[in-house]
Amino acid sequence: MRKKKGLKLDGWLIIDKPPGFTSAHVVAKVKRMTQAAKIGHAGTLDPLATGILPLALGEATKTVAYAMDGAKTYRFTIRWGERRDSDDAEGAVVATSDARPDRAAIAALLPGFRGDIMQVPPVYSALKIDGERAYDLARRGEAPVLEARPIRIDRFDLIDMPDADHAVFEVDCGKGSYIRALARDLGEGLGCHGHIVALRRTRVGPFREEQAFSLEKLGELWENPPSSDTLLPVETALDDIPALAVTGPQADRLRSGQEIRVVNRDDGISRVMNAGTLVALAEIEDGQVRPVRVFNL
Repeated sequence: MRKKKGLKLDGWLIIDKPPGFTSAHVVAKVKRMTQAAKIGHAGTLDPLATGILPLALGEATKTVAYAMDGAKTYRFTIRWGERRDSDDAEGAVVATSDARPDRAAIAALLPGFRGDIMQVPPVYSALKIDGERAYDLARRGEAPVLEARPIRIDRFDLIDMPDADHAVFEVDCGKGSYIRALARDLGEGLGCHGHIVALRRTRVGPFREEQAFSLEKLGELWENPPSSDTLLPVETALDDIPALAVTGPQADRLRSGQEIRVVNRDDGISRVMNAGTLVALAEIEDGQVRPVRVFNL
């Protein structure tokens, strides 16, 4: 018997991920709820973490890379006095300290964590070393050696210090930044160790917390009758790419892989629109528009 293909649904669905779920688990649950034929996510969240997990349905999967390249915002709590092998509360304690930082010490250190910096990822990460995930090596006790990588931190602010053992921070960062590693390195820099005990993502590129649905609410909305009103347009992930309006015939040419010509346009990637519908991502060079990714909407 041929496997049922599922519904053709195109757009972005923003989930407020609960703790204890992997990103893959959320994708599987939402796929069952919506019966979507194709679905993927834009940026993994650790099981410990909560917050927005953008899901791409149908043609939106073609824009996932653009969403993942966008800036992200996290709010997190560090527990001082313990370093853990996973750099979060789920790992084993590997070092302790009785020292506790004050607000002045933290404020003095934070500027060194802003801007373009180098960061060693956590050993419990999905990065591959000779074809194996670092976390698989770590679980076998093989202590993977990970090289420092460049990352971008646009904002790193101390928000609250509820007690001597904890501090709450917010960070705006670029692709590839590990918040667990920031907590680890800040604790080491302060001479007191530290690890993440709470982590919430509040922004991924153009996607915000207020656009997110809990799994429970989503289940209600898609139950009876199913509702696609929860979907954001495919082009939401492309909002920082210049738009190019084209005519119907021009749109048809681009969809069939043919080039068109325009005047008075700068070179570079453009988001091609026709009557409010996304047609393609196209490369413009000397007025020649070449489709590089076509959308079937």
